[in-house]
Amino acid sequence: MDRLSPMVAHLREKKRVLFLTTSNRWSGEHGGEQPKSTQLAHAIARLVGTQVTVIDVSKLTIFPCEGNVSTARGNTCGLNEAALAGKEKNPSGQHRCWASLNNPTDELWKVSRELLASDAVVFFGSVRWGQMNSIYQKLLERLTWIENRHSSLGEENIVADIDAGIVAVGHNWRGKEVVSIQKEVLTFFGFRVPEALSWNWQFLDNAEDESDEHYREAAKEFSKAFLREET
Repeated sequence: MDRLSPMVAHLREKKRVLFLTTSNRWSGEHGGEQPKSTQLAHAIARLVGTQVTVIDVSKLTIFPCEGNVSTARGNTCGLNEAALAGKEKNPSGQHRCWASLNNPTDELWKVSRELLASDAVVFFGSVRWGQMNSIYQKLLERLTWIENRHSSLGEENIVADIDAGIVAVGHNWRGKEVVSIQKEVLTFFGFRVPEALSWNWQFLDNAEDESDEHYREAAKEFSKAFLREET
């Protein structure tokens, strides 16, 4: 099935698009290899055009979520008092996260600044142990203030006009399930979640197959399927 064409067509209609990549490799990996999902994001960005910004979240300093949704004092996530100061980091005035205030070197603002100015956002990442990778999960948890503001605090949904999607790349287990769950999560956040922006690629359907040979074959098959124009 051609999954690229509907996505590219949809995104070309947008003025400003954000791709957030969340997988990682060791910086000294042979040939400077990028994760498959990151390669895919850049390939699709080139097809869509100049309106796409790609941010590699794995390169940012993002502290863990502090769990302010569920404290003994109540739900304090996303309160006005948690607004990040300064036009550079918070030009919209909407970034409200205690972890951003409590950790001066935190760089979540580099994501939120672009996200809140975009018409569409697509998250790219790897499936690890049947879930999205830990970098994606940390990012999503740190963005909880977006969801909490309208679901719990009764304020406006600040992402109601933004389309969102999830592209997951895995080897042999639960890719479809992961995408299904994350689409629901993005809906909870308040994004519009069109079908064209979410899908997964998985090399095998056998969770017991962990052969080194098939991992090598997966890289070749992925490149053949999505990166032919790049090679």
